[in-house]
Amino acid sequence: MKKSDFTILSNKKIADRTYEMKLSAPEGTGVTNAGQFINIKIDGFFLRRPISICDWTDGELTIIYKTVGNGTEAMSMMPAGRTLDVLCPLGNGYDISEERGIGDRPLLVGGGAGVPPMYGLCRLLIAQGKNPVVVLGFNTAAESFYIKEFKRLGAEVIVSTVDGSLGVKGFVTDVMKTLDYSYLFSCGPLPMLRAIDDTAPAETGGQFSFEERMGCGFGACMGCSCKTKYGNKRICKEGPVLERGEVIW
Repeated sequence: MKKSDFTILSNKKIADRTYEMKLSAPEGTGVTNAGQFINIKIDGFFLRRPISICDWTDGELTIIYKTVGNGTEAMSMMPAGRTLDVLCPLGNGYDISEERGIGDRPLLVGGGAGVPPMYGLCRLLIAQGKNPVVVLGFNTAAESFYIKEFKRLGAEVIVSTVDGSLGVKGFVTDVMKTLDYSYLFSCGPLPMLRAIDDTAPAETGGQFSFEERMGCGFGACMGCSCKTKYGNKRICKEGPVLERGEVIW
């Protein structure tokens, strides 16, 4: 983790209450794994805003965020050319090393704000020669985003919406029941992750990225701790990605 000045290259609305921001990182991003996040300082707000990383290169970063409060509303109005105070990278991302036994057909499940880290992960898995299946879950078609971008990577993409306005009507777990897969990656709200864990075969390995409210963002305040079989773990430090089998629901 290091504190750096990033410059906004673009900041545009891509879905209902959802924005894509591209940032220039002159000193490099330092990102090593999909699933890591950044912490942005916003003038006038005490706490930084943790935002998951969607994609990255050595000198550029893409984040996608939803406007859920005054801080992210302020972010949505930031113009290109503005400089941001950013802590980057933070957290431990997905481990896709050969030792994991991911297999040829991993399943990637992202729900709402949990979709962005799936994109960078999908890109890396395809570069490894894997054939990922991507399930993207949204409430409505108006909230959907990055479907074409995933398809351009070469992934098989299935969309579900709660109201049936796009793709399969229902939840991501309804889609999961129709699929065969070798490993499981997911990111989204806790109820969704719990439902995914209940749906997936017990013998299937997996990694879950947790969305939690954070204070400091780097492990000092213990505000985002969760219970695991190995004791409490801080989502911002030991996470946000945890092994499927270690979480105590």
